[in-house]
Amino acid sequence: MIVNITLPNNTTYDITIDSLKQLSFDRKVVIVTNPTVSGFHLKYLKNKIDAKELSIVTVPDGEEYKNMATLELILEHCFEHKLNRSSLLIAFGGGVIGDMTGFAASIYQRGIDFIQIPTTLLSQVDASVGGKTGINNRFGKNLVGSFHQPIAVYIDPFFLTTLPKREVSAGIAEIVKMAVTFNKEFFSWLEENDLNEESNIKKAIAKSVETKAWVVSQDEKEKGLRAALNYGHTFGHVIENETNYDTYLHGEAVGIGMVMANNLAVRLGKMSQEEALRVKNLLEKYDIPTNYSIKDVESFYEHFFLDKKSLDNKIKFIIPKGIGGCEITDAISKDDVIEVLKGFQS
Repeated sequence: MIVNITLPNNTTYDITIDSLKQLSFDRKVVIVTNPTVSGFHLKYLKNKIDAKELSIVTVPDGEEYKNMATLELILEHCFEHKLNRSSLLIAFGGGVIGDMTGFAASIYQRGIDFIQIPTTLLSQVDASVGGKTGINNRFGKNLVGSFHQPIAVYIDPFFLTTLPKREVSAGIAEIVKMAVTFNKEFFSWLEENDLNEESNIKKAIAKSVETKAWVVSQDEKEKGLRAALNYGHTFGHVIENETNYDTYLHGEAVGIGMVMANNLAVRLGKMSQEEALRVKNLLEKYDIPTNYSIKDVESFYEHFFLDKKSLDNKIKFIIPKGIGGCEITDAISKDDVIEVLKGFQS
């Protein structure tokens, strides 16, 4: 299956969901990966690539390494191998690898091409599509980065065969996110079908990619509609920051964040208790965490202002309107948010 994404300025590329075919490049190519992915799949990928010159840069595995020091490792490798503006980077890993490789490609010699070959479910359904790149710092997640679109995305479900169950669940959280915000029928389908079955997970990947491509095609740089894809992320990013990115996988933090956003939506009369429970039950069906112990409610609230989506001391929240719709707003009172946070206070 091929999903096309078309952006302003005649930018277009294909997202291919299928077994990886042979790829040929008449230029220097660098694969960016980590030891985990490399150990399982690097040989498989190298056998699929013909290039003028091929080299590998392996960076540490984990969200805590999504930083300037790791970015420098990638850039130094590019310089040492004398890449030029016609060279190519391949992101071979999950969302962390994709974000860092894309960012490195966007700033190396003011911008070179890169390709996404995502190996986690989360990156296959969400992170690899749309051109968001970046790194974390002590102030928050993805606060340093750029929009830099890949020239192609290759989603091969084969890579999921070695994925730990917890990583699969983290990816399912992002699938649920897509359904809650944009597609009521898809959400009902998710409730009725088991994503542990190969045919179902392939359908869910395709539907999620189609949704993400449709959104990004309309709003590449997140001026409006695309912000809806951050449902669960406003709360989730604070959770990740408070736990130093080493307690929860990104999808797990987003899952908790969705529950928090739903509780806020219920308080504001945008979502029924029954709908909020349906979302929570679907997340828990795949062992995605739905609870978090907040130690200091005021501190948690202040963390929102470090998010790049906050503007002029206003916090942008994505609030579901039932299942299948959402609202992007910065007009929610602090009192309402605090009351929701108190429900998670330890």
